[in-house]
Amino acid sequence: MEQYSSEAYIGLDVSKLRNAVAVAEGGRNGEVRYLGEVDNTPEATRKLAAKLGVKYGRLQFCYEAGPTGYSLHRWLTDLGHACMVVAPSLIPQRPGDRVKTNRRDAEGLAKLLRAGELTPVWVPDEAHEAVRDLVRARSSAVRDVRGKRQHVTSFLLRHGRSFPGKTTWGARHHRWLSEQAMSHRAQQVTLAEMIGAVRDAEERQKRLEHYLSEATAEWSLGPVVDALQAMRGIQFVSAVTFMAEVGDLSRFASPRQLMGYLGLVPSERSTGDSIRRGGITKAGNAAARTMLIESAWSYKHAPRAGAQKRYIIDKLPKPVVDIAWKAQSRLCRRHRALTQAGKCSVVVNTAIAREMAAFMWAIAREVRPKTA
Repeated sequence: MEQYSSEAYIGLDVSKLRNAVAVAEGGRNGEVRYLGEVDNTPEATRKLAAKLGVKYGRLQFCYEAGPTGYSLHRWLTDLGHACMVVAPSLIPQRPGDRVKTNRRDAEGLAKLLRAGELTPVWVPDEAHEAVRDLVRARSSAVRDVRGKRQHVTSFLLRHGRSFPGKTTWGARHHRWLSEQAMSHRAQQVTLAEMIGAVRDAEERQKRLEHYLSEATAEWSLGPVVDALQAMRGIQFVSAVTFMAEVGDLSRFASPRQLMGYLGLVPSERSTGDSIRRGGITKAGNAAARTMLIESAWSYKHAPRAGAQKRYIIDKLPKPVVDIAWKAQSRLCRRHRALTQAGKCSVVVNTAIAREMAAFMWAIAREVRPKTA
């Protein structure tokens, strides 16, 4: 009777339609076999797991994070199998390897999974992923509004029209736009269509922000979103973007881990007695890092809590309010000290953003997420 290993490590090279499958048997000298390709469907995945489950007592799957998302992970975990979604940028690679095929990728993943050399990414639940999709749709709408507004401004500037006021896209600016009369009918139609496109994009942005507010109220991390708004420079959109992109902050054992995840720590290239540190690593989630750096600019002003911020913090627990005020006092003082020391404003702002992440981590520890 043929004997099989009690454990198998399965590497999957995923694509839109089909997944390449390779199996590495347990043990240092376990056989590595390529099994071919299967359809990227729940039924085909179930049949694959059932077939391998007959031969092996324990199955561990892995595949690279990518455009196919987390559906495959959920199919496999629902079947009771362990599945790791791997960070592609952290997969070990040989410098001289210039051949890439589906088979080699699947076999390489299976071997590395067996060796314990792969780094997993955090997999959100379906509710969290839904909120994150809504956050990213809202960000896309903001970029769309900005682009369409620029089209209008560029069109008018090309024809010698420039708004005389200071603030654009307010009530005065809209009134000024409605008064513009072009010399040719075709140009008048073009301007009207451009302004209409801006109006449609702005309405879409408002709708998405309304839906986002409703979704956050029902989200398990909604209380954390509310608490983070006690921080200076953090409003609703900033807080929900940070939590949607980063996820549950309790998975970070310390603020340093969160700073490293956000790519806000200095890069380093040291050898022997030589120590060289450079700019920040810019690893991890760019949207969360950008949001923090933009929010950090508010700390160049003296500590204070305006009427709108007081309205928010009056509803929050005292430990959260105390942490937020401690953060504001320290970061405003640190911003002033770094500026007086002659540091570049961008460097100062990045340093403030790094410490903001630590205070936000502390606030999240004081708030309990909603239970399902």
